Amino acid sequence: MSIIIDYIIILWGFLLLGLMGIGGFFMFRKFLKRMPKEDGKSSLDWEEYYMKKTRNMWKKDEKNLLEELVSPVPELFRDVARQKIASKIGEIALKKRKKVITQDILIEGYILATPKRDHKFLRKKLDQKEIDVTPYEHLFEQ
Repeated sequence: MSIIIDYIIILWGFLLLGLMGIGGFFMFRKFLKRMPKEDGKSSLDWEEYYMKKTRNMWKKDEKNLLEELVSPVPELFRDVARQKIASKIGEIALKKRKKVITQDILIEGYILATPKRDHKFLRKKLDQKEIDVTPYEHLFEQ
């Protein structure tokens, strides 16, 4: 009986160490994103900057499209993904000196902000929305 309890305690210890390691990994990633780069601003600072600069450039249809495109992301990570993607879209809109965010800019920013491993899900979602991806094929290669 005491051997079983010993094994349970050992397994519990490994479980706790594993969970703390996973949590530490995500905290360290967040810490690295907060570290200032050569220009003195971090990745998160730039995301916030683009979000604030382009807040009034979003039309209702584009906001709804962004929500639909982000919907496959697990709810736990959806807010982070939405901010990262929206800031990339805002960055593109500002670089192109646009007054409003259009569907083309939204899709371009979404493709560039999405990791390559998730491109197949993005393609599937765009097909569901009946959006032609052929004008954006070169973006999937970057």
